[in-house]
Amino acid sequence: LSEVKEILGKVDPEEMDQIQRWTYDYVSKFVTIDPKEAKDMKKQLMKECELTEEEAVEIVNIRPTSLAELRSFTFGWKKLILAETLEKMLNILKGHS
Repeated sequence: LSEVKEILGKVDPEEMDQIQRWTYDYVSKFVTIDPKEAKDMKKQLMKECELTEEEAVEIVNIRPTSLAELRSFTFGWKKLILAETLEKMLNILKGHS
């Protein structure tokens, strides 16, 4: 989401169509992280936790704060993620808070 905000922030609001404006309004309200930091977290999650880019983006966008929250998202990925990997993911997120 932070990358979307960064991209749309470069566009003149007068030139945005309605969907772009809605999207920009949405990300402006909900994005609380710097795009560079989000990219760093994504790369770290992909490298250290062996996540796909899509999985890492989902985790960075949502930034769960507990194992229970994290498990609720990773459960839908249909792959086994060890508890130590989940802990590592949380530590990466906390390290960038």
